[in-house]
Amino acid sequence: MTPNTPARLAVQLQPQHATYPQIRDAVLRMEDLGVDVVMNWDHFFPLSGDPDGLHFEAWTMLGAWAEQTERVEFGSLVNCNSYRNADLQADMARTLDHISAKGGDAGRFIFGTGSGWFERDYDEYGYEFGTVGSRLDDLAEALPRVKARWAKLNPAPTREIPIMIGGKGERKTLRLVAEHADIWHSFVRPDELAHKLEVLKGWGERVGRDVSEITISNELRRDGLDDEYADALYAGGVRLFTLGISGPDYDDTAVRHWLAWRDRRNEDAEVRAA
Repeated sequence: MTPNTPARLAVQLQPQHATYPQIRDAVLRMEDLGVDVVMNWDHFFPLSGDPDGLHFEAWTMLGAWAEQTERVEFGSLVNCNSYRNADLQADMARTLDHISAKGGDAGRFIFGTGSGWFERDYDEYGYEFGTVGSRLDDLAEALPRVKARWAKLNPAPTREIPIMIGGKGERKTLRLVAEHADIWHSFVRPDELAHKLEVLKGWGERVGRDVSEITISNELRRDGLDDEYADALYAGGVRLFTLGISGPDYDDTAVRHWLAWRDRRNEDAEVRAA
């Protein structure tokens, strides 16, 4: 929410309808192109196309990404809290943090998390689906445990692992964002953003947090290369822009467009600040 913060681009390589070599090659291509963050998603089945098509699990894949990349930050957009014990999630995140540091000063893992929503995952893998409210309550219980486990682990994480929370619910989700998040991710439209940020500010005041330090992340439109839409999100305070692309080909046409848009935006901001 800080105006001088540079715009960044995150690409979600959806792990569906592709072989792993295709996914691996796409990760390298994203890093070479200059993408800032590469992410997958935490599901067990495709979300579009053939519902029983090729698909891979998120966290094991992230271990390979941590080793194969050199610069980009990475993570899941977003982890489903329901699928793994909170303390286990913390330990997995710490391990990915160290793998990606490669002996350097700091790792590159982003702990993106949310309460979960895809009922088929729950049913077929034996998790209790519950309700929207119960899943958010579970996330509220898990986040302090994750942070407490990070404080106990030996070795400790190489840095304060950024927490990204996905969702836009005003009664529970934005409260969790105010309490715990370094990055808030949602799919809200530009005309919704100001209201949501006011709600987030209100939660910040109630929990004693300056929410201006939270990075605002939002999804770019998937139905075209709409610069005007992205400009409106930027004007509203968004600084991390996410774009999802699917296998098997992982077409990077839109990625190249948004990288050029990002660079223009950041150059304009530097000129205004000079």
